[in-house]
Order: sequence, then C-alpha cells, then structure tokens
Amino acid sequence: MATIALAHPAPAADGPALPQNVEAEAALLGAMMIDNRVADDVLDRIEEEHFYEPVHGRIFGAIRTLRAGDMLATPVTLRPMFEADEGMKELGGPAYLAQLTGSGAGLIGAKQFAQQIYDLAMLRALVSVGRTLVDRALDTSEEVNPRAQIEAAEEELFKVAADGGAANAVKTFAQATTLAVKMAERALDSGGNVSGITTGLDSVNAKIGGLHRSDLLILAGRPGMGKTSLATNIAFNAARRWMRDMEDGIAPEKSVGAKVAFFSLEMSADQLATRILAEQSRISSEALRMGKISRSEFGQLAAAAAQLESLPLFIDDTAGISIGALHTRMRRLQRRHNHEIGLVVVDYLQLLSGSGRGGSDNRVQEISEISRGLKTLAKDLNVPVLALSQLSRAVEQREDKRPQLSDLRESGSIEQDADMVLFVFREDYYVGSKEPKRPTEGDDAKIFEDHARWATDMERVFGLAELIVAKQRHGATGKVTLKFEPEVTRFSDLAVSDYRNSASY
Repeated sequence: MATIALAHPAPAADGPALPQNVEAEAALLGAMMIDNRVADDVLDRIEEEHFYEPVHGRIFGAIRTLRAGDMLATPVTLRPMFEADEGMKELGGPAYLAQLTGSGAGLIGAKQFAQQIYDLAMLRALVSVGRTLVDRALDTSEEVNPRAQIEAAEEELFKVAADGGAANAVKTFAQATTLAVKMAERALDSGGNVSGITTGLDSVNAKIGGLHRSDLLILAGRPGMGKTSLATNIAFNAARRWMRDMEDGIAPEKSVGAKVAFFSLEMSADQLATRILAEQSRISSEALRMGKISRSEFGQLAAAAAQLESLPLFIDDTAGISIGALHTRMRRLQRRHNHEIGLVVVDYLQLLSGSGRGGSDNRVQEISEISRGLKTLAKDLNVPVLALSQLSRAVEQREDKRPQLSDLRESGSIEQDADMVLFVFREDYYVGSKEPKRPTEGDDAKIFEDHARWATDMERVFGLAELIVAKQRHGATGKVTLKFEPEVTRFSDLAVSDYRNSASY
C-alpha cells in the first residue's frame, strides 16, 4: 500500500476523536511476533506511520529491521531495542512486548487488521488535509492565492488516494505475459513497428517502436536544432491518429494514437497553434505571424483550422509551474477526459521548478527532483512522458557537434531516470553559420573555391536532421535521418530520392 507521508493531526479539544483502532494494532503486532510468517506477509502492506499509537509504530519498525536481516522477531529479540524507549516505559516497559503475544486473535485475521490500520490512517490523513486547507483559507496574513492553495490541496489528496503499493504492484507471470501479448497484438494491428504511441514518423517508429507507456523520454538539443518543432510534430501526429481511429470505429485501447497534453512553459498556446497550422497548411509560420499571406493561402489556413477543430491536443501554457503543480494539473485533466490522455509533452524540463526544499542554491538537486517527478508521473498515469531538455554549451567546444549523454545539462539524473534519450542534430545549422565571404567580381580564385566548397557541403546537408537515439531501454541505440522544412517547422520521413542523396546513409 502507498505510504501516507502526512503527520497525524492532534484531536481538537472539543472535536471528535480521530479514527483509530489501537486494539487492532496490538493484535496485529502480537500475531507478527508469534508467527514471523505473518510479519513477512504484512510488512510490505503498511508502514510505521500508519499506526496511531507511536510505540506500536516503533515496534513494527523494529520487527521489519530484524526480518530484513533474516532474524527472528520475538519479544526476547526485540527487548534490547526498547530498554530505553520512554514511550514503552509508560506502557510497562519491554514486558509490554510479551503482553502483545498473550492473545492469538490476530493470527486469523492479520491481513484484515493490516487493511483496517491502513484505512484508518488514510482517514486521519484526510482530516489533516482538511484542517490544513481550512487554516490556509482562513489565513489572509500572507499573499492570497486561492488557485495555489487548491493545487496544494489536490496534491496532498493525491498522496492520500495513491495506492501504488506492493499489493497492487506485484503481478503473476501470467498477468505479465498477458500484457506483453496485448502489446505485441497492438503492434501487429498497427501494421508493424508500433507497440506504443505513434510518432507519426515511420522511420522513427521502426527504430524505437513508438512511445511506450510509463516511459520517460528525453528529447534534447542545442537551441536552433528544432526540438520544440519535433515535439509539436509528434504531439500533433499522435492526436490526429487518435481522432482518425475514433472516426474509423477502432477501440480506444487498440489505437496507436493518443489524446495529448502539451505543457508549454516557454511558448504560448497561440504560438504552438501557429506552428501546427503552418505545418498543415504548408504556409510559412513567419508569414502567418506577419500576415504576409494571399487570399488563397488564407483559404488554405481556414481549411486546415476547420479540420483541426476537434483535435484532442490540450495545451497548458502556464509559465514557471512546479513539478507538483504539473502532477496536479495532469491528474485533473485526466479526470475531465475520462482518463484517455495517452501522451504528455513538457517543453521544457529546465523551466519547471522543484518543491524548493533543497534550497535555491542547489540547482542540480532540483533538476534531479524534477526528472524523478516526471518519471513518477509516467508510471502513475501509465502514459509516455516526452520531456524536452537543454544541452550544455560543451557541445559547441567540440569539432563534432553531435550531442552526447554527458551534454545533458545540470544533472546526471536526467540520463538515469530516462528510459530513452533522443538528440536532435542538424548539421546544416552549423555549416550554414560558417559561410565564407561571398565572392564578387575581381576576387581571387581561392575565395571562389572556398565558397564553392562550402556550397557543396551545404547542399549535402541542407534540409536533413538526425534523431540520435543515445539511450533506449527497449532496444538498440543509433540514429534516424529525417527531412526538416524550417519554413513550416516540419519533420518528416525521407523520400527514397533523399535516402540516395543523404550522405548519412
């Protein structure tokens, strides 16, 4: 069962007593000491803080410590651990341990007692959340921010409601193989290659199998490489595939598309929409922003917008939110959409903030908290989370500008927490920046030769992008060469002719 990390509230002087059953706690502890097999069975179901009586919680912890070392947990072996325990002295000293074993009532219903202890702890935690919510709402001495208070309360309620403990996490091999077969069937029904959510790019799907549920995927690149464009393309492709599958009557669980939640911490919702409309209408996003389009192009734009009205792509462009607030908003969005959100995109990781508990100076620790939080979100919601990340400037100091795992900025935990790390690299960006002096009439032959050599290099790499799979838990690493159209910020698969012309193949 999930740990309830909340302090037990003290009962109000004139209020009702908090939910508790000290007798059930005593019966369970007695049964655990009489038969250590009972202890082994319930140790992963509850925690010390679930006990209302603090001494009982400490006895439970001591039993866990002994069993972890494969030692017998009996009143005799536990006695030295409680000789100086002040709370135990109030109950009669270590002799209280033997008293707990005086009745074997807990032997028959140990699991039921453990469940009741956990349920009562949940109720006490709810009381704590409720009281804290009321206290905060009544306190107007600081800046009033009701929305932040609501999000904080939702986060605490989720901690109480979370039920991700061992009882539900443990699966038989038969259950695990059923899930594996369903995943293979999904890939087969999709036409091959895609066992997760489609990226909309056949070459990428062939390399990584799509975006897998409960995975944290990091998409990183230096500024100008197009990582936001690629993330937007993938989000749009997944949402469009979902929409088409639903129109075709395909069951939601068999669709390789997904409803998508896009958390854009850098760009506004209308900027993202402009990118998608530019891609679909084939009109330059710059021309769209500046209004430099013809009447016929405006007709293309209106047609594209009409087709995309029901696109299941939901954008949250709130800047500077914390990882906890992102969890809260994502769970709220899931509830509103019948838990059908199948892909989460975060642009970008370094713009999230942590809880603040690590101190403002320790940015590495904060980034570690954020990356772990994103992985937890992926597992809790059983959806892929695609998080964009910056790279350090070390890339620019090397002759070969292709990113490496060591370039992930500010924390090695990003690489550790990620199930997959993808880098976007466009050689034409760097080649284009090295254009030599353009020759003019009267220049010597070397200037003409240098520019001609540069033009040849530029022709070789122009419009090509590499998606480097630097880490993949599900398969091999490697790279995929894609076509990139900067005017409409669109990535696509290479055509056959492009494959022949690409020096990367």
